[in-house]
Amino acid sequence: MTERFTGNFTQQEPIPDAAIDAAMEVLRSGRLHRYNTAEGEAGETALLEQEFAAAMGARYALATASGGSAIATALRAVQVQPGEEVLTNAFTLAPVPGAIASLGAVPVYVGVTEGLVIDLDHLQRLAETGTYRVLLLSHMRGHICDMDRLMAICDAASILVIEDCAHTMGGAWDGTMSGQHGAMACYSTQTYKHMNSGEGGFLTSDDPDLMARAIVLSGSYMLYDRHLAAPGPEHFEQVKFVTPNVSGRMDNLRAAILRPQLRALQDQCDRWNDRYRRVEDGLRGTPGLTVIERPAKERYVGSSIQFLLLDWSDKAVNEVLRRCAARGVELKWFGGAEPVGFTSRYDSWRYAPSQPMPRTDRVLKGIVDMRLPLTFSLQDCDLLARIIRAEVGAVFQSS
Repeated sequence: MTERFTGNFTQQEPIPDAAIDAAMEVLRSGRLHRYNTAEGEAGETALLEQEFAAAMGARYALATASGGSAIATALRAVQVQPGEEVLTNAFTLAPVPGAIASLGAVPVYVGVTEGLVIDLDHLQRLAETGTYRVLLLSHMRGHICDMDRLMAICDAASILVIEDCAHTMGGAWDGTMSGQHGAMACYSTQTYKHMNSGEGGFLTSDDPDLMARAIVLSGSYMLYDRHLAAPGPEHFEQVKFVTPNVSGRMDNLRAAILRPQLRALQDQCDRWNDRYRRVEDGLRGTPGLTVIERPAKERYVGSSIQFLLLDWSDKAVNEVLRRCAARGVELKWFGGAEPVGFTSRYDSWRYAPSQPMPRTDRVLKGIVDMRLPLTFSLQDCDLLARIIRAEVGAVFQSS
């Protein structure tokens, strides 16, 4: 009998009871706005920022309305200007180049390797031949590049790094938490990320002047002294009258939902990695399929898994997707000519110029992606791997 998977790829775990209780307390108080606090009360958002900074190993943290808001705030904080060219990954999701374009700046794409990380050789060439000031680095789908080499390249060229850690919250490179290499780091708490508040995000930094500017940008008015994970008041003096308010704050309700989840983050990351490794082990050795080998220095969080069908025809890849879908397995493909759902490519974003990148295009055409929600059991993951292995093998043999 042909096996079929019956799980739901968009079903997240329930919000923890402690988070629901905390949210109900905020709702009963009516004080949802982060600055609408009672006398002597810090507020859920300020407490969350303090706890998040400690968890990520950062000096300062700012809670934002979304991960995209965090990225746009970071770009404004480092004073990216209209028309400025900003380096970023060719393999990423639309909010990353979208944040650059929203400021009137221009994304300049850096290639991707078969390890699904930014192409450091390409970055090196761009750094040596251009006058770029900022790299918005996307740790796309949780893959962390050699951060030592990347920072050496960028430091030598005086390129400031902003890390997009939407998929690497809780991850690390060689013992250093993801987000602690660059000048600023951005995180997401959208439903499919490592903590779930529906929408939400964070911005972290060790630079007091950048963080002061970010807090004013986020909509603090002159209430920045209510932040517990902020620099001292002297850092706000030079920016408070000349920095626009773009109102990208998180509210106390979402912060209340997130605080208990933050305490459980590392346990959740371990659970994702258990599932990732079960699928990875089941796929290894499949004819025609390339497993992404993870570097020993990378501590990843396997909330999704990717594999490559390198040099397959569009027809053959689509046949794999169709056959897997018929057996209940939802796969996403980054090689399609048109965007589908969350998947798109650098040449899909027509608000920004791009030139063909043959080596990157070859990799992108081979990337197949699958979510691994924690509602899946380890046995589910074994079944997923068996189905993918069987259908990839069947199409490969017939091609």
